[in-house]
Amino acid sequence: MTIIQKGSCGESAQEPFSKTDSSLPKDRLYGRRRGHPLRDRQKRLLSDYLPRIKFPTRNIKHPFEAFASQPRALWLEIGFGGGEHSLAQHQIHSDIGYIACEVFENGICSLLSNLVQEDVKETEATVPNMLRIWNEDARILIRALPENSIEKVFLLFPDPWPKTRHAKRRFVHPERLPLLHRILTPKGQWHIASDDPTYQAWVEETMENQPYFKKIMQTNKRPESWPSTRYEQKAYKAGRSPIFWIFEKS
Repeated sequence: MTIIQKGSCGESAQEPFSKTDSSLPKDRLYGRRRGHPLRDRQKRLLSDYLPRIKFPTRNIKHPFEAFASQPRALWLEIGFGGGEHSLAQHQIHSDIGYIACEVFENGICSLLSNLVQEDVKETEATVPNMLRIWNEDARILIRALPENSIEKVFLLFPDPWPKTRHAKRRFVHPERLPLLHRILTPKGQWHIASDDPTYQAWVEETMENQPYFKKIMQTNKRPESWPSTRYEQKAYKAGRSPIFWIFEKS
């Protein structure tokens, strides 16, 4: 992924972005909540285990209190897919409070099934101290979280919404830049990856000449610190070349 930009965050710099607030869909969720029919175990994971690991709405204003232990910092993943990246980051960084966002129930079940062994009841399975799931629209959470509360945000292989008329549905959007800037800590980072040429060009266009983030990394080779995902592997098999970006809060 791409792009670079510098600049201050004064009111005059933000004005071009704020003028189009009304054009941004508020909380209308595009895309599927469910794919193939859920199996019995998946249904139990959603009904019995998900409520135990779900990020509580009562903690939105005090997100550090959502975890069993005091996190050193908070990281947020938007649209975790099958959960491989979220789980790997959680396992590697045991001192980080990780908030994994996803609305697609089959993807949520994929992550939950890796947390709960087959022979363990969902009502009795251990809940990780430092991993919580937000299974609603991530925009709701982002707008409500406190300022300077998130150290890293991950957006990996999002739906490209390739048609021009659907561009406003893309998560990388001028209207979301100030929202993410607000919740990130000073020097906080936004990690983005995409294998779709349309989305890659869109990221470059969106992140150019804006005052909220500066590009500190762009590469076609996944950094070792980024756990691999099934979507990345599918991209390589299909002959597509992902781009990986890191943007830092200005």
